[in-house]
Amino acid sequence: MRRQVGLALAIAGAGLLVATGTVYARGAIARDRARGQWDALVARRAVEAAHREGESVGGTRPARGAPIARLRIPSASLDEIIVEGIGGAELNAGPGHIPASVVPGEIGRSVISAHRDRHFRTLGKVAVGDTLVTETATRVTRWVVVSRRILPKETRVIFAATRPILTLTTCWPLGYLGSAPDRLVLEAHSVAQPPPLRSTS
Repeated sequence: MRRQVGLALAIAGAGLLVATGTVYARGAIARDRARGQWDALVARRAVEAAHREGESVGGTRPARGAPIARLRIPSASLDEIIVEGIGGAELNAGPGHIPASVVPGEIGRSVISAHRDRHFRTLGKVAVGDTLVTETATRVTRWVVVSRRILPKETRVIFAATRPILTLTTCWPLGYLGSAPDRLVLEAHSVAQPPPLRSTS
């Protein structure tokens, strides 16, 4: 009887490992796809900008799952492609941009969220005063972290702003087993607002 129970537990454990591995493998594939799409988008926008000198590029809302920006945080060794939306498929591919917020670098508040055990697993290393960089198809923005808070999970994080503000969120504690009760919220302000990128060709 013990042998049968042990065998059943071993099979169940193996099944769980395979299921978890499959989710992570799909996430890695989606992440690579998002990075490739981002590179293609940047190249395409550079060509469009060269042909339409002086005109603003874009203006339409990106489709869910589409890459919209690159996020780099040196202090956390983090370099991720941000995708539009915060559904399961989007957060499997990378940090998700909450559609109700502005694109990073625009006037207003941009909110980016990601899983604590995936793309934002090193976010806990980020401290007030650290710098980070976002790159969209039209501009590069440097930011400095001005606050780091642990808030209840249901706390609202989207508020109006009259300057570019970047908010990064993930569940907290990072190593918590199960559904984490709180949320780590980092707020960063733009250091300077450079003009939109223009092609040099």
